[in-house]
Amino acid sequence: MQRTYLCIDLKTFYASVECVERKLDPFNTNLVVADPSRGKGAICLAVSPKMKMLGVKNRCRIYEIPQNIQYIVALPRMKKYIEYSANIYAIYLKYFSKEDIHVYSIDEAFMDATNYLKMYKLTPVELTKTIIKDVFKNYGITATAGIGTNMYLAKVALDITAKHSASNIGYLDEEKYKKELWHHKPLTDFWQIGHGIERRLNKLRLYDMYDVANAEPKKLYKEFGVNAEYLIDHSWGRESCTIEDIKRYKPQARCISNSQVLFEDYSFEKARLVLKEMVELGSLRLIDENLSTDTVKLYIGYSKDVIPATGGTERTNNYTNVYSDLVSAFLRLYDRTTNRNIGIRRIGISFANVREDDYVQLNLFKDQKKIDKERKLELVINRIKSEMGKNKIIRGMDLQEGATTLVRNTLIGGHNGGE
Repeated sequence: MQRTYLCIDLKTFYASVECVERKLDPFNTNLVVADPSRGKGAICLAVSPKMKMLGVKNRCRIYEIPQNIQYIVALPRMKKYIEYSANIYAIYLKYFSKEDIHVYSIDEAFMDATNYLKMYKLTPVELTKTIIKDVFKNYGITATAGIGTNMYLAKVALDITAKHSASNIGYLDEEKYKKELWHHKPLTDFWQIGHGIERRLNKLRLYDMYDVANAEPKKLYKEFGVNAEYLIDHSWGRESCTIEDIKRYKPQARCISNSQVLFEDYSFEKARLVLKEMVELGSLRLIDENLSTDTVKLYIGYSKDVIPATGGTERTNNYTNVYSDLVSAFLRLYDRTTNRNIGIRRIGISFANVREDDYVQLNLFKDQKKIDKERKLELVINRIKSEMGKNKIIRGMDLQEGATTLVRNTLIGGHNGGE
């Protein structure tokens, strides 16, 4: 049975929300969502459709906006965007079961409409238009959509063909895809092909999807390994993965990661303090989710990439989620691998091989009572943070010069939470 997928995107979502909140039309308003306190190099999280019409690119930096354009700067309000996204998801639930919806990002979602078309007695385009009108009527947000016979084609229809449709809706099946998009350029317009993959394909003298579809498979597998399978399938408009497959998928291994870009160059000692703060937050998350790890990973990026990033992997003595164990492992790795003479700009940490903390692994060389006491204390800290706010209880190090936790606790996804 041929399936029908929808992929719905909320157009310039953050900027549209800010315009709606100000009772302005996004298509007639110059507005960017950015934090000017981060300087002229701050990235614009979104620009209004009117700004795009003037040639301003989404995700540009503030200094890249032409000086002759006057515009409103809206400080990011992530809580507000999450609220709008949740409310619009509730609209999707009016039409589909949650089992047939896959939320791809805060402003984009896939729906399997196969079993609903007969029930609603609507064509795929009619159903899509109904949903888009419902979203606009209730929240003033304009949506675009792709319709396809698989998830890949729905996504490509959204990203490429919907832009040229008066209804903001694109449709693709495998034959239409080959007829209309086999010779489309650039390759980066296609889902999951970035500039790096495009360069590697060009190196093989492959410049569009027709070239990829007709290339010698051995050549692709030699360059891309097992990932060549996805490229070959997508070049023909094929995709076997379904929303049901995504819902059923369980990863064999789990990793929890966190990273931050510092606003200025940090010395070795100041960055060491930030690392300790990040490890504490990671430890609290592990305890809160009843998880533990036996492997930690560190990434240190330097100012202006003067030298390659450093870091590596360190094993703990046993599975743990206790801060003292984890910070000791990270600091050993940091002190051993980090350059002490060059400013540090990026720090990333990961807890690998994460598993459910179903039992306690005893260690004859450690005071188990002390470890249990520390874990109980961190559980209490988590409870206080959850009920009273993240900054209601902090460590003394969070007040030291260069510490970032107090500010980061007010952010969502690295951006201003706002109201």
